[in-house]
Amino acid sequence: MRVACRIMRSRNAAVVAFGAVSAMTLLCHTHVVAAQSAFSVSSPDLAPGKPVSRELLFNESECKGGNRSPQIAWRGAPAQTRSFAVTIFDPDAPGRGWWHWAVAGIPASVTHLSANASASGALHKLGAVEARNDWGTDGYGGPCPPPGKAHRYVVTVYALNDEDLRLRQGTPALMFEHEIRTMAIASAQLTFTVGR
Repeated sequence: MRVACRIMRSRNAAVVAFGAVSAMTLLCHTHVVAAQSAFSVSSPDLAPGKPVSRELLFNESECKGGNRSPQIAWRGAPAQTRSFAVTIFDPDAPGRGWWHWAVAGIPASVTHLSANASASGALHKLGAVEARNDWGTDGYGGPCPPPGKAHRYVVTVYALNDEDLRLRQGTPALMFEHEIRTMAIASAQLTFTVGR
């Protein structure tokens, strides 16, 4: 299993660090340049040397996980940020990839999402809206790759220049992603890998 930790500043997609992992364990080595001003994302659920918990995995098909969204935190967003959006995407799934989560309308004052924010109602209390994932349900749908080659899962936090994205709960994640990208002024990424 392999993992890459990447930080993207603005639209330049500059890769800052890479790491490696074995069996369901995440290991990231982060070398941040100008750390005080860099927009970055982290997760204690995806911490260096920590196994990827079964609680994050999907709870249907061949995976018997908890389907709980990970705890995510970010810092260093641009001053002009008006809201945030978070997505989790598997680029290694067949076809166009697989959307596991897309949430928008997170207030600019928020700098983290608690564990299980999707199912617990925490996002709804913030006024955020969640897309329909590619499992066909609204909100978070955890990883469940087929046996064989491990898949990468890209967590992206977007800083947006508007609060009103004209998105509704249950809109397909691909449409969320399009709207989010039109308003993104910066983004930060964390990539983890899961295999079976």
